[in-house]
Amino acid sequence: MASGCRIRAATFADLAAVAEIERASFPDPWSLAAFRLRLDDVFLVAEAAPGITGYAVAWCLGPEAEILNVAVAPTGRRQGTGRILLQTLLAAIVRTGARRVFLEVRVSNAAAIALYGNAGFREVGRRPGYYDHPREDALILARDVGPAASRA
Repeated sequence: MASGCRIRAATFADLAAVAEIERASFPDPWSLAAFRLRLDDVFLVAEAAPGITGYAVAWCLGPEAEILNVAVAPTGRRQGTGRILLQTLLAAIVRTGARRVFLEVRVSNAAAIALYGNAGFREVGRRPGYYDHPREDALILARDVGPAASRA
């Protein structure tokens, strides 16, 4: 699937599909309204027949950015879509001028931790009891991006 997907900026018309992927992916999903508020941020979708197969959203503020969510529809997982979304998201973040990117991930989410680790993210902290449903710690991951990161 990943080879046939196209990554593009999310639009209002994509939000119902994004919210459906969100509900299938997370025990405490964002609302449609929450996604609507993020349309002005770095918000990408992966599109392949028959529609939206994944999304990634981040906000950027000066030299720092935070990846808020990355998810792929259950039928499209383990096919490279998440990796392509993450690579494209990081490139978009660099274009905003950010130099360091953070994210939080459930300690039990081995697939996501592996994805982020392969993309150069490293653990920089932990938030005890951060997630609900079920209650669970979050790992805080970070990596440098942009020109300084390529010299490191």
